[in-house]
Amino acid sequence: MSQEAEGQKVDARKRKFLIAATSAVGGVAVAGVAVPLVMSMMPSARAKAAGAPVEVDISKIEPGMLLTVEWRGKPVWIVNRTPEMLELLAKHDDQLADANSEMPQQPDYCKNATRSIKPEYLVAVGICTHLGCSPTYRKDVGAADLGADWPGGFFCPCHGSRFDLAARVYKGVPAPTNLVVPPHQYLSDAKLLIGVDAQGA
Repeated sequence: MSQEAEGQKVDARKRKFLIAATSAVGGVAVAGVAVPLVMSMMPSARAKAAGAPVEVDISKIEPGMLLTVEWRGKPVWIVNRTPEMLELLAKHDDQLADANSEMPQQPDYCKNATRSIKPEYLVAVGICTHLGCSPTYRKDVGAADLGADWPGGFFCPCHGSRFDLAARVYKGVPAPTNLVVPPHQYLSDAKLLIGVDAQGA
């Protein structure tokens, strides 16, 4: 093989190596620019904590069951109330501190007997309005430790505050107000959006 042919062969190998190396460096540079750009378009942890809406699939919540999700760093309860639970709501208004939800602890569209858009679903922030503890869900009617007249609801073991199944506070307990009902809307029969007011409300 002549020296000229050998030189051309070496040049071709160098050319291929340089093209491959340049392509690799270029790919890394493109990724280095693209990743921060894409990340800048995503909501930050601070934005999420500040109240980015949370979409919830409620189709799998059995009647009588509670699902807890997080919104703004707080637990939000979604309870699928049974017809029996709804029937009990009207039978203890005289024991409640704010039976008609006069205090602004809920959007206007939830200022009703069930404190909800759809009667069967309660949506409430699961934080006691006394000192910020998280009450427990006690759906058992006539619970031995809560009294024979207990119709089911939420009990805060920290200081004894009690709330019914519409998250309304009982009289004579440390919590001063009903639990908060966050803004929400239904996107469909199976989808709930927490953090955005109901359309047209």
